[in-house]
Amino acid sequence: METTVTQEQPTSIHYHRHGSNTVYIIAVAIAITVLAVAGASLIVFFLCRRFNNKCTGTKENSALEEGDSTSKNKKNKNSFNSHDGSGNPISSADLKQMKNKKTRNAQVLTYRELEIATEGFVGKNVIGFGRFGVVYKGNLEGRVVAIKMLNREGNQGEREFRVEVDVMSRLDSPDLVGLLGYCADQQHRLLVFEFMANGNLYQHLHQNQVNRANEVNEPKPILEWSTRVRIALDCARALEFLHESTVPTVVIHRDFKCRNILLDENLRAKVSDFGMAKIGSDKVHGQVLTRVLGTTGYVAPEYALTGNLTTKSDVYSYGVVLLELITGRVPVDFKRPPGEQVLVLWALPRLTNRQKLIQMVDPNLQGRFSNKELIQVAAIAAVCVQSESDYRPLMTDVVQSLIPLVKNPNASSLS
Repeated sequence: METTVTQEQPTSIHYHRHGSNTVYIIAVAIAITVLAVAGASLIVFFLCRRFNNKCTGTKENSALEEGDSTSKNKKNKNSFNSHDGSGNPISSADLKQMKNKKTRNAQVLTYRELEIATEGFVGKNVIGFGRFGVVYKGNLEGRVVAIKMLNREGNQGEREFRVEVDVMSRLDSPDLVGLLGYCADQQHRLLVFEFMANGNLYQHLHQNQVNRANEVNEPKPILEWSTRVRIALDCARALEFLHESTVPTVVIHRDFKCRNILLDENLRAKVSDFGMAKIGSDKVHGQVLTRVLGTTGYVAPEYALTGNLTTKSDVYSYGVVLLELITGRVPVDFKRPPGEQVLVLWALPRLTNRQKLIQMVDPNLQGRFSNKELIQVAAIAAVCVQSESDYRPLMTDVVQSLIPLVKNPNASSLS
């Protein structure tokens, strides 16, 4: 069962400036020594990194992390201002400003239009439950869509609406779930997204957990190993885009997890749910009073303990998702024996032992996976969940490490 982390912290949002000549990983190498005579295998993972950080400003002013992306997403740069996500009620001036900011042709819709699209928001059209509302399947002008109705209890639902519209209406990436429209009629707050036919990744990997929680779910096919690696690449590209293709600002997702990874009809993944996203810019200085948000098991240790939020916080969460793809286990499961309840703590010492690594693999795969690819994905997961954030890779490097493992890595989800 997932638990939301909400803790008040004076949070420093740190950004580390770098360019192609200042911060980079020299090599991520995986060497496997097979001792045939002894009948034992030893897997050695080397992560070699050279730091040449150039700090700017005072102690209270840390620089924005800016990377030169080698991915195709780098071609699409977006520039926008900082958003504090205050959660204050939306004024008519705010709405007018939202309408003028549209870059993805997100429609401004009426509540009546969405009521008709969902047949009056009937229960049979419920396809999921978000953190702050319910998601319905609807038909809008002949197109199947997903409609998220946010509850209005407290300011958090209002904040999610503001941030999600602000972020998603400005970002354009094939690896992000597209925002098609929104409604802000009086007390109603609704978001309209492209419909993803195969639900979320959590439903596929953890069907027993879903059934125990009595969530909305239909039986899902077991994801093959090659599909899991492709999903890992799709998600890596999504985070790479957020972190490195929106300069001079960066977007930190802050709640990256399996439930926020949606799958289309071809089981291609897109990242969703930006209601907790944090947008930063060069103009963000010093300490900001904010909340530590996220889901237990996915939150990076330095963020949970100190409120120190960086793009490397998302990298840690991504590493947890990789472990889920490998093992089929949830991040935290108190029904397991002591020592196995926290996925990262259980998995990390096993990732560099070939025999134990193979034993960790999701039994639903029934041994149908590539040992070589498993070792490489495990190596990436190991560096992503390092407790020291500086030792985690950039998402650009993760993307480049996964590309050789995927057949037709540049094929679109429509192909």
